Amino acid sequence: MQRPVLYHIPVCPFSQRLEILLELKGMRDAVDFQVVDITIPRDPALLAKTRGTTALPVLELEDGRILKESLVLLRYFDERYPEKTIARTDPYERAVERLFITREGAFGNNGYRMVMNRDRAKTDALRDALLADYRWLNDMLMQHNPEGTYLFDRIGLAECAYTSLMMRFWFLDYFEGFELPETPDYARVARWRAACLAHPATQQVTPEEIVKLYYDYALGAGNGALLPGRARSSFVFDPDWRGRPMPPKDKYDRVASDAELGLV
Repeated sequence: MQRPVLYHIPVCPFSQRLEILLELKGMRDAVDFQVVDITIPRDPALLAKTRGTTALPVLELEDGRILKESLVLLRYFDERYPEKTIARTDPYERAVERLFITREGAFGNNGYRMVMNRDRAKTDALRDALLADYRWLNDMLMQHNPEGTYLFDRIGLAECAYTSLMMRFWFLDYFEGFELPETPDYARVARWRAACLAHPATQQVTPEEIVKLYYDYALGAGNGALLPGRARSSFVFDPDWRGRPMPPKDKYDRVASDAELGLV
């Protein structure tokens, strides 16, 4: 039977949030996931479908219509497969959930700015910006479910939106030694983060995979771009990431070679 096709990058947070939603619904197999290699030029056939844009994921429906933007696709999948709804159904709770999600863009951008930064003089300000996002999340969680685990009584659409970003921030733990302070301003969000990262439906990636594949991001080169002196991107599929060594942590001082990264 024909299924909708999702063109995606396996380690992309915006793709993973859709996988998490489908896992929660028990419908991972309802969608045909087609992997796109971002280290080579886009297939002209795919570019024709996307009207020239390269951002992923992209959903192609059975009749050829195209949908983009992961948050749009989250809601589309939740509404298309309504047997188990992940978004809140109460109008007030759904509004709170949507308000919570409004900060995911700034949250993701602040984390990526921090990992891609190579100027030590900017590190503290970038860390402070990300911590401010965590404090906002902590305040929202305290307001709406202070004694609970998730935003409401179960993992929901808000957690789908944020969990994959928090997983990408494993590269901050590795390259920057980032930790949430053990103070009341972060206690509730720390509990929420731990539950999101441990949930059975969110286990599509591992810290080792993220750190190895995202090494080039730590040097300021994203989306398959090549760094000076390098012939291969850390995002290549071959050699498989499992057989590569962990990358060096000294991101501020040098660029590791292809050989050091196990790419040749």
